[in-house]
Amino acid sequence: MKTKTLYRPVGLKELELIEASNFTKFPPRLLWQPIFYPVLNEAYAIEIATKWNLDDEGSGYSGFVTAFDVDADYITNFKVENVGGPIHNELWIPAEELEIFNAHIIGEIKIIKMYLGSQFQYPENEMLKSLIKDHETKHKIL
Repeated sequence: MKTKTLYRPVGLKELELIEASNFTKFPPRLLWQPIFYPVLNEAYAIEIATKWNLDDEGSGYSGFVTAFDVDADYITNFKVENVGGPIHNELWIPAEELEIFNAHIIGEIKIIKMYLGSQFQYPENEMLKSLIKDHETKHKIL
C-alpha cells in the first residue's frame, strides 16, 4: 500500500489525547471545530507550532509537530486547500469523518519537533513529561 506522510501541529491537550490512543488516532473535534486539517509539509506545521501555539493558553503554550502516514489512495478524496503562501497546503477533513480518517492512518503518529513557550508547564502525565524532558535534553529546547 502506498502511503503519504502528513503533518499536524498540536498543543499539549491534543497531544495528551493522542497519547491516550497509544499514538494511533487524533481525538474528536470540539463543537467549535468543524474541520480537522492535517498539513502537507513539515515547514508549514513548524510555522503553526511556533507562530500560533507558543503564546496560546489553549495549546498549553507549546507546539508539537506530529507526522503520520496515511493511505495515499484514501486522501485523494480530499482537495488540497491552499490558505496562503506556497507552503500553506492542507486537507480539510470534516469533523464527522475523522474516525474514518483515523482508520486510514498507517502506523503511529510520531512527534518530530517540539517547541515550548515561556509559560509552558509540564503535564502531569509522566510519560509525556519524560518524553518532553528527554527531547529538551537532546535538542536543547529553550
